[in-house]
Amino acid sequence: MVVVGAGLIGLATAWRLLRRRPGLAVTVLEKEPRVAAHQSGHNSGVVHSGVYYPPGSLKARLCRAGQAELAEFAERHGIAFERCGKVIVATRPAELGRLAELARRGEANGVRGLALLDRAGLAEIEPACTGVAALHVPGTAIVDFPAVARALAAEVVALGGQVLVGRSVARLVEGSRATVVEVAGGEAFSARLVVTCAGLQSDRFGRPGAAADDLRIVPFRGDYYLLTEEARPWCRGLIYPVPDPALPFLGVHLTRRVDGAVWAGPNATLAWAREGYRRASWEWAEVAGLLADRGFRRFARRWWRTGLAEQWRDLVKGAFLAELRRFVPALERRHLAPGPSGVRAQAIRGDGSMVDDFAIVTRSHLLAVRNAPSPGATASLAIGAHLAGLAAAVLDGSGGR
Repeated sequence: MVVVGAGLIGLATAWRLLRRRPGLAVTVLEKEPRVAAHQSGHNSGVVHSGVYYPPGSLKARLCRAGQAELAEFAERHGIAFERCGKVIVATRPAELGRLAELARRGEANGVRGLALLDRAGLAEIEPACTGVAALHVPGTAIVDFPAVARALAAEVVALGGQVLVGRSVARLVEGSRATVVEVAGGEAFSARLVVTCAGLQSDRFGRPGAAADDLRIVPFRGDYYLLTEEARPWCRGLIYPVPDPALPFLGVHLTRRVDGAVWAGPNATLAWAREGYRRASWEWAEVAGLLADRGFRRFARRWWRTGLAEQWRDLVKGAFLAELRRFVPALERRHLAPGPSGVRAQAIRGDGSMVDDFAIVTRSHLLAVRNAPSPGATASLAIGAHLAGLAAAVLDGSGGR
C-alpha cells in the first residue's frame, strides 16, 4: 500500500493499517522535507469536542472518537496535551438561538459537561470576557499536533513501514491489478492500493472520475495575531464566538497554546496559491483554474460580501481588533503582535456549495480523502482507523494480505 501525504491523516492511516495487518508493505510519500508541513503543522492546536457538527455526520462521530484516542496517544508519547476548556460566547441576543442549537448538537453527539452560562457564569471562567450568555465546553483541549505527527511517523517506521519525504507524486497510473505511483525525478512505486491524503493538493491527481466526485479544493488563508504578555492572562482557555451556521468557519477567536502563547484569529480570506501563507503569495495556474471553475464562480457570487468583509479584517488591524473586542473589550492595538498563518483546504461542489462533512471517495485500487478540514486534526486517529478499515476491505477483495 502507498499513502500519499504525511500529514496527520495519512500517517494515522498507515499506522492503523500496519497495526491491523502486521507485515503489510506500507510506504508513505511526502513531497515536503518533513512531515506535517502544511495543515497538520499550521493549525491552532485545538482538540475539538464535537459541539459544532450535525449528529450522525462523519465529523460528529469521528471527532468524538478521535479526541479520546488522541488524548491516550499523547499521554503514551509524552506529548503536551491540556484540557483547558472553551467558552462559545453570544455577544448579542440574536445569537442565543444558535447558542442553544450548539448545546443541543453537543448533547446529541455525546459531549459531556456542557453548561449554558449567564453573564456571571461566564465571568467566573473567563473574567476578561463579556457576553450575554455562553456555552462552556470543559472537555475541549489543546495539543502539539506536529509532535503527534512525528510520533505517528516513528510508529509507522517501527512497525516496518516507510515514511519517505522529498517525494513529490507526479501521477498515478492505474492498472487492473495494481497502481503505479510515479514520483518526480523518475522513482516509481507499485501498490495494490493507494490512499491519497493530500490536503491542499487532494484534487490535483488521482481523481476517481466518478460523477459524484465534482469537488474542487479552494484554499483559504487564515492569519493570526499573538497577544502580548500583558494581555495573555485575559484568555484562560479558549474563547470563541457563536459561528455563522451557513459557513464552515468558526470566526475570529482566542486560543491558548500548550507553550503558553495566545493566538488571536484566524480570519478566512481566499488564498491565490494552494500553499499561499503570505498575502503576496500568487500562483497564476491556481488563479486561472479558480476563475475558470463553474463551481467557484457560483460560490463567489453567493459569498462575495462575506469575502470582502474577511479581506477588510485581514488588511485593517483595527477591523480585526473590533471583532476581538466584542468579547474581550480590554484589548487594544498594542496588545496584538504579528503571528503565523495557515491555509485551509475547503472542498466546493460543482453547484458552488461548500462540503461540510468529511468526504472520502473510493474506486478500485484507490481511496481518496477529498475533504478533511477542521476537526480533521482532532479526528485524525479515528479517520485513520476508518480508512484502514476501508483499505483492508479493498485488499481482501483484491487478494491482498
